[in-house]
Amino acid sequence: MGVTQIQKLKIEFLEYLEIEKGRSLKTIENYDRYLTRFISHSKISAPSHITETRVREFRLHLNRQPGVSSTMKHKTQNYYLIALRAFLKFLRKRDVESLNPERIELAKVGARDLDLITAAELERLMSGPKGDSLQALRDRAILELLFSTGLRVSELCGLPRDLDLSRDEFSVRGKGDKVRVVFLSPAAKTAIKEYEKKRGDVDDALFVQMGKNAKNTKDLRLTPRSVERLVKHYAVKGGITRKVTPHVIRHSFATDLLENGADLRSVQALLGHQNISTTQVYTHVTDKHLREVHKTFHGKRRK
Repeated sequence: MGVTQIQKLKIEFLEYLEIEKGRSLKTIENYDRYLTRFISHSKISAPSHITETRVREFRLHLNRQPGVSSTMKHKTQNYYLIALRAFLKFLRKRDVESLNPERIELAKVGARDLDLITAAELERLMSGPKGDSLQALRDRAILELLFSTGLRVSELCGLPRDLDLSRDEFSVRGKGDKVRVVFLSPAAKTAIKEYEKKRGDVDDALFVQMGKNAKNTKDLRLTPRSVERLVKHYAVKGGITRKVTPHVIRHSFATDLLENGADLRSVQALLGHQNISTTQVYTHVTDKHLREVHKTFHGKRRK
C-alpha cells in the first residue's frame, strides 16, 4: 500500500515544525508518534476524514489506556490533542479541507503539584559533596550552578568548558532554541573555578564523567541521567526522604526568587518559559504573602 494523502501531509507538517518553527527534534519525534497513533487508530487516509466523531472515539481510546491511576492521565492525553490541533492549524493554513482546530478542546487537568524541598533540606543537599577530590569539586559545582541559574538539566549538560566566568552571567540556549541570560552566584563561580583548576582532561564539555564510566566512553560529557543520579545520591545522603531531581532544584531557584520579592515576569525570563502560564505554577509562593498583606493593611480604620 502506497503513502496516503494524510501521511504525506503529516511528513510536510513535521518538516514545517523543524524548518519554519525551529522546534527541537525531540518535539518533532513526539508529534510524529502522537499523530501516527491517531491516524492508525482512526484508520484515516485523507484530512477530510478527521471528524469530531473520530476525535471523540480516539479520546475514549486514550482514556481507557492503563496509566498512573488506572487510566491514562489527562495531562498525557492532552499531548496527543495539542499535536492534532497543531496539525489541523497547519492544514487550515494550507487551505486543506479538514476539521476546524477550534473544535478540539483539551481535557481539564488539576492544578500541578510542585515537588518542593524546604530551605533546610536544600542546604543539606548543597553541602553534600565533601572534600577536594575532583569528583566532589565537580558535584559541588553542578549543585551550586543548578541553584544559581535554574538551568534545565539538558542545558547544564550542554555547557561548554570555555564558559566566560569573568562576568557573573552567561547565555544559554534553551527549549525551542531560545537564548536567555542566567546569572552566577559567588558560590557557583568559586565552585566552577575550583573544579576547573583541578581538571586534567582536555574534553571541551564543562561537566564530564569520571571513574569507571569515563573509561568506557569516548564522549566524556556528563548525561542528564548521570546528573539525576548524582542529585539523588546527595539527597539520600542529606536524609531527604522525598524525591529530589535537578528539576526540583530549578523549582527551589524560582520559589527562592519569588519569596524574596521578585515578580513573576522576571522569574519567567530567568527560567526561559515561553508563556507566563507555565511560570504561574509558582503563584502559591506569592500567595503566601497575601496573608501578611491582609494582616498588615486590612481594616486599620475600624475601631
